[in-house]
Amino acid sequence: MSILKVSRMGHPVLRKKVRPVPPAEITAAPIQRLIDDMAQTMIEYNGVGLAGPQVHEELRLFVAQVIRDDDDEEEGEARRPEILALINPEIKPAGRQVEEDWEGCLSIPDLRGLVPRYRDISVKAYDRTGRQIEMQASGFMARVIQHETDHLDGVLFLDRMKSLDSLSFIEEYARYHAKREHD
Repeated sequence: MSILKVSRMGHPVLRKKVRPVPPAEITAAPIQRLIDDMAQTMIEYNGVGLAGPQVHEELRLFVAQVIRDDDDEEEGEARRPEILALINPEIKPAGRQVEEDWEGCLSIPDLRGLVPRYRDISVKAYDRTGRQIEMQASGFMARVIQHETDHLDGVLFLDRMKSLDSLSFIEEYARYHAKREHD
């Protein structure tokens, strides 16, 4: 496995709507290797998701760490993160509730901003075995899936912000905004 170069805001690949992965190619070695490399890259840079365009691949796929809101693991228990690979995802709102919360992006390092997203979504996609799947996601996991799917359409989280007033460097976010979230 390899650590891949992450494209940064300003690179044209981040503004393209990318092509679907042909289903017959999903289980082929190049796509499987790409998924593994993307997962390793995401973990190396402390991300929770990483889309094809972010590693200069114009393909509709992304990897994400599975985040469970009701995590039943004991605190401090070290375990390997569960990685979800979604290929050619299609998402739909599964409700009307929209929540605004903080987001960052490996392609826009050191910045955070408040972004409105649907709280609940339905997802249709292929998994890394080439099987079609349907799933529901809520809360933070729904946010991650929407953020990564946006990358496949050339959309950055900055484009979704209602106002740039909340846009903050990570140090200021930690100093002024993260404290309020936990108080």
